[in-house]
This record gives sequence, structure tokens and C-alpha cells, in this order.
Amino acid sequence: MASIKQREDGVWRARYRDEVGKEHARHFALRRDAQRWLDEVAAAVVTGQYVDPKAGRITWDEWTREWMERQSWAMGTHEAAAVAVQSVPWREGQISSVKSSHVQAWVAGESKRGLAASTIKTRLNYIQMSFRAAVADRVIATNPALGVKAPRSRRAEAAMRILTAEEVREALDAADEFRGFVEVCVFAGLRLGEAAGLQLRDVNFLGRSITVARQVQGSTIKAARIVAPKYESERTVYVPDELMTSLAAHVTRAQVTAPDEQLFVTPLGRLWNRNNAAGEWRRVRKDARLPDEVTLHTLRHTFASNLIAQGCDVVTVQRALGHSTPSITLNVYSHLWPSAEDKTRSATASFMGEIRDSADSVRTETEKPQVRGSRYR
Repeated sequence: MASIKQREDGVWRARYRDEVGKEHARHFALRRDAQRWLDEVAAAVVTGQYVDPKAGRITWDEWTREWMERQSWAMGTHEAAAVAVQSVPWREGQISSVKSSHVQAWVAGESKRGLAASTIKTRLNYIQMSFRAAVADRVIATNPALGVKAPRSRRAEAAMRILTAEEVREALDAADEFRGFVEVCVFAGLRLGEAAGLQLRDVNFLGRSITVARQVQGSTIKAARIVAPKYESERTVYVPDELMTSLAAHVTRAQVTAPDEQLFVTPLGRLWNRNNAAGEWRRVRKDARLPDEVTLHTLRHTFASNLIAQGCDVVTVQRALGHSTPSITLNVYSHLWPSAEDKTRSATASFMGEIRDSADSVRTETEKPQVRGSRYR
């Protein structure tokens, strides 16, 4: 129900009731402006884009707080989302006042601050998710983050750092009591949290395998806690005798005896977490004279690189790394597999080698000197 009436002062009052019976009204100097407003409202209702004008008055902080409380996320995901939504400059403003240009300007600002393109992309993803949820709940009519793009990331082959055998050796020599932690990252491909979550029962010394059944989440000693691994990351990694021997020596040295006892703890007996493990790695990196770009996650890349170099297929690598799908593995490591050109060249070279060897063999047989009969009969 909608109507337009002129008041005694000459102002035109347009009003309508929404689907729940709530009345909305605006005043205009001209009747045609009042009619245009009502037509826009009617069009929004017909197209399903209508929202209560007052709904968008909620601030960004208020909306994202409500939105995040409804999500069934792991703690790490919740922390990442919180960092993202709190990094924008419109936190105290009404969500309906945010424009696409504001979001794009924020992206540009994050890039100028020196944030990695991948980090900006992750944060933008959470911003876009929050706006999409606001549209779905009819808090706002349109998503201002739609179409906003993050800076382009460097190509994987240029950005990914793989350690050489000598660099790994230097890191292990510098690790001291942190050596076991480093070894399960570089020789079993465990993530930081997965290595921190390992317990004695997870290591099958006779079967030469490590089971990833839990991980440590949290960036501080107070926040750190043991939780289930990332989605579909539970797995068994098959490792060589040398790693088992090294871990057995660590268990003896650290006097780890109970099955549910943590395999690796800090010198003060606390859980390793994102901050203190990264801090310890920085010490190792400095002592080993490795560049700053080498992180603990570089060890996992090095593990994957070695599997691929040894001829492992994508599914084998996927399972060893705990990726949910082979496509994730390919997205990250496709550049490490031999290209079609490499395979064609190698296959043809092998074929040519066989032909050459065969020809040489025939030629040798043909050119053998004939043994003449003796002149003495």
C-alpha cells in the first residue's frame, strides 16, 4: 500500500508499508520526485532487492560481530576473519554507506603498506563474504565488494622458495633441540600446527609412519590449544628409516614416555604455537644464514618438491600433504611437475637412444674381423 499526499506547507509526503506492515515515509518538494521514489521501491520489491532503509544503519563492526558469531569455523579461521574485517577504515560507519570505491581504496592501501598479494586476497575474501551475507539477510541491497579484485600474486614458480640439500643440512645443524620439529616439517611435510600437535602415539616406529590426528591452533601461549586438523587433513605419512631413527633419539633424549605426551614442547614445557615456533625458526634461519623469505612453511614446499622430483603423481603428493583435492595440489605445485614438452623430449630421447644402441650393436656384429683358416692343414 502506497500513497502521496501534499501537506499544508506544500511538501509532498510519500509513504508505503513493507511486507511486515511497517510504514516508511519521505518528503519531497515535487510530486514527481515522490512518485519516482515509490516507483523505485516497487521495482525493488518486484526484483527481490528491497531492504528496510533502516537496516543498513548498523555499523560494520556490529554487523561483522553478529555474522561471525553465527559461523561454525575453526578457531584459526575465526582469527583470520577477525583480522580481515577489523582492517578496514569504515568499521564505525553504517554498512549501507560503504561504496565499491571504498573497498577498492582499502585494497590499494593494504598493497601500499607492503602486505603480500596473497594476504590481501585472503582478507578481501572475508570482506566479500561478510557483504554477501548482509545482502542475503537484506541488511543492504547490493554488495559493494562485488567485482573488487586483489593485487595479482607472483607466479608460483617465481614466488615459491625450495631449499637445497645443503640449506636443509645447515638448518638442521643450527636447530639444536628444535631439530626434530624441523625434520617432521621437511621430511614429512607437516604444517607448523601439525608438527606442534604431534604426540608419541602418532609415531609408528615399526611401521615407519606418522599419523596427523591433531594440530595446535592459536598464536600465543594463552590461546594455543589442541584441535582436530584442518578439513580433510587427517592422514598417515610414510617416512624413511632415517627419520624414525632421529625421532627415536629425540624421544629418548626428551624422555617422552606417555602415548598422549607431546612429541615437541618448548624448553619451558609449553606447546609450540604460531608465534614461538616462528620465533625459534628465525633463530635457526639466522644461524644457518638463510634468507628471510625462508619460513617454516618453506620446509613443507621443499618436501613436496622432493616427492615430485622423485616421480610421485599428484594424488600421492595430495595425500601426503593433506590437501582436500588434487586441484589444490596442482594449483600450488603444478610448475614443479615436468611439462608436456619435457616429457615429449625425454621420451623421444629415450627412444632415439634405444635405436642408436641397437644400430651400434648390429654394426659391431657386422664389423667383427673374420678368423681365417690356418695355412697349415
